[in-house]
Amino acid sequence: MPPLASVCGAFPIRISRDGTWFYHGSPIGRKPLARLFSTILARREDGSYWLSTPYESGTIEVDDVPFVAVLCEARGEGEARELAFTTNLDEVVVAGADHPITMRGTAEEPAPYVLVRPGLEARIARAVFYQLVDLAEEAPGPDGAPRLGVRSAGCFFPLEPAEGVGSAPT
Repeated sequence: MPPLASVCGAFPIRISRDGTWFYHGSPIGRKPLARLFSTILARREDGSYWLSTPYESGTIEVDDVPFVAVLCEARGEGEARELAFTTNLDEVVVAGADHPITMRGTAEEPAPYVLVRPGLEARIARAVFYQLVDLAEEAPGPDGAPRLGVRSAGCFFPLEPAEGVGSAPT
C-alpha cells in the first residue's frame, strides 16, 4: 500500500479559459504531458481543482473549466442520436445522462458546457455550439412551452440558459 499523499499546497500550474495548460507562466507545449496531468485532475466539493498522485497532491488554478470541447460528431438521428464531443486533450464523451450539456450565461451570451468526468466540465467552443444550433429541434419544456435543444443518448438538452446556474436534461 502506498504511503498517504503529502499535500504540497499550490502547484504553479494554471489552465486558461482556452484550455492551455501553463507551468510557471509558460505554456506546456507537449500535449501528451498536459493530457497526463489531466488524468490526475479532480475537483473537490469546495470547487478547488487538485492534481493528486499516491505520493503528493496540490491545488492548481483553473480560469473557467479544465477542458474545451473542440469537436462534436453527431451519430444517428432522432431519439437514437448521440453527440460525441472531443476535448482539446483528445478525451471523447457522449452527451447523455452521465455527461449532460448545461447552459449558463444569458440568451445574448450563452455559455454551454458538457460534463467530462465528475466535477470536470468542458466549455463547448463557439464553433461547436453553432453546430449544435444547426442540429437543434423544438421540444416541450417542463412548463409545456417549446424549447430549442438537442438530443443525445435519449436525453433532450435545452440550448437556452435556464433561470439560475444551468439547465438539466429532460
